[in-house]
Amino acid sequence: MRQFLKYVLATIVGLLLFTFIGFMLLFGVASVITAASDKQVSVSEKSVLKLDLDNPIREIGEDNPFAELLPFTSDGDVTGLIELRRALANAKADPNIKGVYLKTESPQAGWASLEEVRNALIDFKQSKKFVYAYGENMSEKGYYIASVADNIYLNPIGGLEWNGLEGEYMFFKGTLDKLGVKPLIFRVGEFKSAVEPFIREDMSEPNKLQTASFLNSINNHFMANVAKSRGLQLAELQRLADNLSIQTAADAQKAKLVTRVAYFDEVENDMRRKLDVDEEKKINYISLNKYSKAKKYVDEGNSRNRIAVIVASGDIVSGKDNNQDNIASDKVAEQLRRARLDDRVKAVVLRINSPGGSALASDVMWREITLTNKVKPVIASMSDYAASGGYYMAMGCRKIVAAPNTITGSIGVFGMLFNAQNFFKEKLGITYDRVTTNKYSDFPSVTHEMTEFEKNVIQQSVERTYNVFTTKAAQGRKMPVDSLRSLASGRVWSGEQAKANGLVDALGGLDEAVKLAAKDAGLKEGDYRLRFIPEKRNFMERFVNTISDEEEARINSQLGEAAPYLKYMKKLKNLEGIQARMPFELTIR
Repeated sequence: MRQFLKYVLATIVGLLLFTFIGFMLLFGVASVITAASDKQVSVSEKSVLKLDLDNPIREIGEDNPFAELLPFTSDGDVTGLIELRRALANAKADPNIKGVYLKTESPQAGWASLEEVRNALIDFKQSKKFVYAYGENMSEKGYYIASVADNIYLNPIGGLEWNGLEGEYMFFKGTLDKLGVKPLIFRVGEFKSAVEPFIREDMSEPNKLQTASFLNSINNHFMANVAKSRGLQLAELQRLADNLSIQTAADAQKAKLVTRVAYFDEVENDMRRKLDVDEEKKINYISLNKYSKAKKYVDEGNSRNRIAVIVASGDIVSGKDNNQDNIASDKVAEQLRRARLDDRVKAVVLRINSPGGSALASDVMWREITLTNKVKPVIASMSDYAASGGYYMAMGCRKIVAAPNTITGSIGVFGMLFNAQNFFKEKLGITYDRVTTNKYSDFPSVTHEMTEFEKNVIQQSVERTYNVFTTKAAQGRKMPVDSLRSLASGRVWSGEQAKANGLVDALGGLDEAVKLAAKDAGLKEGDYRLRFIPEKRNFMERFVNTISDEEEARINSQLGEAAPYLKYMKKLKNLEGIQARMPFELTIR
């Protein structure tokens, strides 16, 4: 037995040592590659910046030292919106870059992010350099970016989605009924539809009203921009969508939505002629990852004067949550304090991309925003979403800038508990009993029915939070509280609608917000440098997260069609306390 234990212990130690050495070797290889990749990349003459925009597009990208090395290249690599915009601005001035090739079929991004990319491409085209786009099958999101290209190519057997936008919600009431779980809902405002998936099997009329309103606003903006770029009539584009007229690549060409139906080799032949290179010569493509390390032709500005761009993206939670998909209140509050106390930082742009979350966490960050705003200008830049808790953050800023297709507003709060007594008893055979020292020692509880008095206590707390939210919003927007509340009640607006009703000050992207921040700080163009906070996530952080992502992907593959339910149920962990959150999960496609 002693020998057996000795061998078992030796095996365990060996495995641990092997894992440690393997990890250190991987870290060493990554460090060497990272160091090598930090060297300036040389760009050949007549190069083409190749942009694959079908990967997830997020505010800030991730470093991947293996990005250019097979088999480490991942289709799931994140494209950083900030890095992408910088690269296009630099390529505009780079004499060795003659054009941009776009692969944009089905981008994984919101409409406001696509707007930023599209506007950056429009700016690039001022250099008179070409932009070519090719796709085998293009979604409307992919086509929105491609629509600014000089030439749009579609595979002969491919297709183009052209049928308008759809907003879809998922409802869980049937699931909860089968499990014997009873949701207890506390909310203010007829439009606060974030709780509907738990108490309904379909959308309420107010929710249908608001969704149709902002969805049509986003769709009209999309169609109008496409019409302008392609020299088409808006009414004709709407007719094509209404009649499902675009069924084939040939239909798309006939409608002048694409320039040419062609295979990829034909696209490259066109590019060679444009580049004036031999037909047999390989095109000098350079990827976004490599080009980010090329010579800089854009002056970064005076480093003594800085505008801090604090990126807040994800669900709003309390504390110092390390999840990259969350906005942790303590982290953002600390970033704001540092910016406020740093004399080199003359202004702050708060880049918000959030559907909301914890009302308490939102208020913690609002406080730091208002304190900073007293010392130096703080401008809000809204991305895909700045709703509910996201708007709570923005309302403390001096000015608010939104994209026309930003989803914003949703000024309202709710509280939610689940009575799981029947679930535990009927499904699991578990019962509960208790002894208390005071009448409400067990308040609140998920294992027995709450009294009307207890429910009323929570409802009053929700109403107090709503009053605080709307009062602060009214102060921030400099309008009477009653006027603000007429726009609130949890209603969601598009950026264009929010500008019209006074919830935002200006329409535009990050550039517009930076210009307003510089103006309020008394800085001229070239007098300041942007500093983005946080920086790109480094390789080791990404590697550790990839392990957990792969495990989650494995579980999801086993769950099949039930996987989305797991994703949404995991989000329930963040629904602690009173929430300032937009409709729980909205998919626009």
